[in-house]
Amino acid sequence: MEIITLIALAVGLCFDTFAVSVSSGLIKREITFKQALRIAFVLGFFQGIMPAIGWFLGTSIKDFIQEWDHWIALVLLASLGIKMIYEAVSKKDDKAFNPLDFKVMVGMGVATSIDALIVGVSFGMFSVNLPLAVIIIGGVTFLASMLGILFGKKTGEHFGEKIEILGGVILIIIGLKIVFQHI
Repeated sequence: MEIITLIALAVGLCFDTFAVSVSSGLIKREITFKQALRIAFVLGFFQGIMPAIGWFLGTSIKDFIQEWDHWIALVLLASLGIKMIYEAVSKKDDKAFNPLDFKVMVGMGVATSIDALIVGVSFGMFSVNLPLAVIIIGGVTFLASMLGILFGKKTGEHFGEKIEILGGVILIIIGLKIVFQHI
């Protein structure tokens, strides 16, 4: 998988964490830079490590599904993209939470990185430089989280759902790209 595709994938995956980070900035406008670094590190860590876990799962089933792998990747990525779009459109209220509580940070990290786990399964079916993918996905998520917290502190709730929709569209496009490259 080429580096441009990895970066685009990382951007697509980080929209959930960006939205959670915006919410964190909205809820706790007094978040300091050090606290924002802690939140962003936890979110980036989980977003980066989950594809590696998924990769190990994917490599163990690769031989069984190799002729269908591109279609499986499309279904997984498109499903995630559609789910992100649906959740963005159907959200009514965000529950109040304290993003500075470590348990909440870990919960946010796990919840927003399930899609990265699924993407990691598809990594196991393709030739992917896993360390590079983990670094790019974790790094992009870290940066997006820092920007999201700042964005939330400064702008309010105006763009949250539009950003999640864009993330969903990017994941669908990457899935289609994989199929078209295989065909």
